[in-house]
Amino acid sequence: MKTLYIKSTTARKMINDLQEHLGGTTTALNEEYVLTLDNDLAYGTISALTIKKSITYIAFDIEFKKDFKLVNTILKSSPIYFTYCSEGHVEHSFDLSGKTNTLDAYQTAILRSGDTVNNVYHFEKDRVFNFSTIVVSTDDVSLANNDLNSKLNEIFKTESNTDHYVYFGSYNLKISEKIKQLEAISQQGVVRRLLVESTVQTILALEIQQHTDDIEFAKNKFGSLNKDEMEIVKDVSQFITNYPEKQYTLKYLSAKSGLTPSKLQEGFKLLHDRTVTDFIRNVRVETAENLIKTTDLNISEIVYTVGLTSRSYFSKIFKEKYNCSPKQYQDNQNSLAATA
Repeated sequence: MKTLYIKSTTARKMINDLQEHLGGTTTALNEEYVLTLDNDLAYGTISALTIKKSITYIAFDIEFKKDFKLVNTILKSSPIYFTYCSEGHVEHSFDLSGKTNTLDAYQTAILRSGDTVNNVYHFEKDRVFNFSTIVVSTDDVSLANNDLNSKLNEIFKTESNTDHYVYFGSYNLKISEKIKQLEAISQQGVVRRLLVESTVQTILALEIQQHTDDIEFAKNKFGSLNKDEMEIVKDVSQFITNYPEKQYTLKYLSAKSGLTPSKLQEGFKLLHDRTVTDFIRNVRVETAENLIKTTDLNISEIVYTVGLTSRSYFSKIFKEKYNCSPKQYQDNQNSLAATA
């Protein structure tokens, strides 16, 4: 069993601490830091970035070759850790010898240790770990200069400096989708920085909202669906997104997934805030919009390509989403291309 120590809450120093223990190579661009590992200790990447000088996002996509403990050592104050597991599971304890709790895939946790106790994550060898943590600093400077940090410090404060705050929430696939969006950002420079910062803040907002919902309803937000069933809903959603041209019915999707129609509807409402039918319609409209921008297909061809048969119906739902007709949108794209 090896023990790693992180002694900071800033992205650069966190990555440097990890490289000191694990080796590997680091890259840095626009205040984003990535540690790439391929050695006898670990394989994968650890990435980190700090926004507003007081909130750090660190993501692990890694497989350790030995059992490890990752210790976030006590600083002058106790940061708040918003942790989300996308794949596998992560075990956490307060201090090295403390009782461990397991964070499963798609589950959220909010953790804050007492002033004299460390936060510890436990990793078994030969397992893939895909999880992220948003670290909110609570030192005097961060609280004085950042309203968000100050408010979160009040919300997640403990009764005394020796108490812990620990919350393991219900499952949330929306956060997983938002993390994928973060990883898929391809823009560079200022645009990338703005997109990254806004996405990280959205992830933080979703985790806080999950906590609020769990307290308000005092029950599993998945309702009657378990984690495996929500994973099936996620797969069905991806299938529809990949093949919008297919003629879907609720009966067909129910038979394909093995879930009852009512569970499919419940899952889509939880994951997408849409019914199954509305989700299919939205996927088709968004696919059509992309085809208008990236291909030379005419509107009738696009209607057929996305699985619709009525051009007038397509025009109606397109205008509802984009506030213009498909033809107007296409003409505008052509005008932009001509002046480029």
